[in-house]
Amino acid sequence: MKFKLSILSIGLALTVFSPLSQTADLEKIQLPDMGDSSGTLISPAQELELGGAFFRQLHSQVQINEDVEIQQYIQEVGRRLVLNSDAPTNPFYFFVVLDDNINAFAGPGGYIGINSGLILMTEAESELTSVMAHEVAHVTQRHLYRAFEAASKLSIPTAAATLAAILIGIKNPAAGQAALIAVQAASVQKQIDFTRDNEQEADRIGMQTLVAANYDPRSMPTFFERLQQSSRFYGQAAPEFLRTHPVTESRISDTRSRADQYPYKQYPDSLTYLLARTKLKALTSNDNPATLHYFQATQAQGTQEQRMVARYGEALMYLKTQKLPAAEKILADLVSRYPDQAFYVSALARCHLEGKQFDKALKIYQQAIKHFPTNSALKFEYVNSLLKAGQPKVAQQALESLAGNVQEHTLYLELLAQSYADLKQMAESHRYLAEYYYAVGQTKTAILQIKLAQKEKSLNSYLGAILEERLHFFLEEEKQRRENE
Repeated sequence: MKFKLSILSIGLALTVFSPLSQTADLEKIQLPDMGDSSGTLISPAQELELGGAFFRQLHSQVQINEDVEIQQYIQEVGRRLVLNSDAPTNPFYFFVVLDDNINAFAGPGGYIGINSGLILMTEAESELTSVMAHEVAHVTQRHLYRAFEAASKLSIPTAAATLAAILIGIKNPAAGQAALIAVQAASVQKQIDFTRDNEQEADRIGMQTLVAANYDPRSMPTFFERLQQSSRFYGQAAPEFLRTHPVTESRISDTRSRADQYPYKQYPDSLTYLLARTKLKALTSNDNPATLHYFQATQAQGTQEQRMVARYGEALMYLKTQKLPAAEKILADLVSRYPDQAFYVSALARCHLEGKQFDKALKIYQQAIKHFPTNSALKFEYVNSLLKAGQPKVAQQALESLAGNVQEHTLYLELLAQSYADLKQMAESHRYLAEYYYAVGQTKTAILQIKLAQKEKSLNSYLGAILEERLHFFLEEEKQRRENE
């Protein structure tokens, strides 16, 4: 399948933030129809297909967060913003990229990525949601599809690869050279001017969404100020975001003027934000002793809730460095004090799991799932514990009982493949490994797994037909990708 796509113009349109206009009207902004609302340039089906291909391609270029607790948090916050946007029924998928650079981006099909570096730079939940609301506005206002004038004919796999490379700042991506060369140089300045308008619109609409979702509009200028202050330390090595979108005094003034027109009130951070941010800091730390010291030092600061979160961070660092008795002591105390906090409960269970105390871990997970029946992160961790405890059949049954939207997670495919392998059902194991590798952008490896499954003696005709169909699909996609290299 091919369709018209201006890769360069899309990439320029979707970097985070741009200066706001001088006005800050509180009334709902009425926008002219500048986009492709009719779907004549790209159909809804093509948009979904491109979005899926874009997300798969990202997996092969950056490290996507696989921690289900962090993913669950970012999805819940994103869902709250979308429900308060001007397109509450649009499909969205929010995810975290494990990258220290300060960045966020909106891709096709409602896929919105937030770098861990940006999340860790925020000091309040509303600062994070101000960025996310801005990116939601890019999608709801169809900025992706307003910039289709200087277009190239590309297959969806190649378009997705090029778009992914541009949005995450990869220089000279081999897969995208044909697309980049095809864009006419004479139209570049026009495209840049056009995307500045898009960015201004996304800022205005984003602030409206932020307020409607009950987040602090003053968080936007506050975050701008921190970006401005941090930029002076980067020099020539500044991240792409800071080089291409300098934060000026005028920009801070404009956003503060707009935000100040809303009534002032307190917007406390959610405990889940504090816990997810702490877990992300521990997960991405490249200096374990320094991070441990940070959590220990901050236990004497802030509210009791914040001090307990710092203790949680200390326990995570002990768990990460295999100091299990120290981690267990802290986590057991936190669970006894706060039995209704799933982050503490799951961390204690992981501590037992790391110590190969499988019965203790499984008991905690079983009780926790009853207490938190909608918490998918706990269910995934429970399945992982069952597999490590040598109970693949129970693990498989637990996986198959999960809701359909949870089954879209790559971890679901990986765990299901492992359960079939442990049950010695290798054809099924290779089948789900193929789907896992395809989901993370490794189509060639997916093809190999299908071929391995087809060689298994236990293969039946039903599974054989499924494998043949998927092999044809994967081979066709690889063919399309090679045609545009």
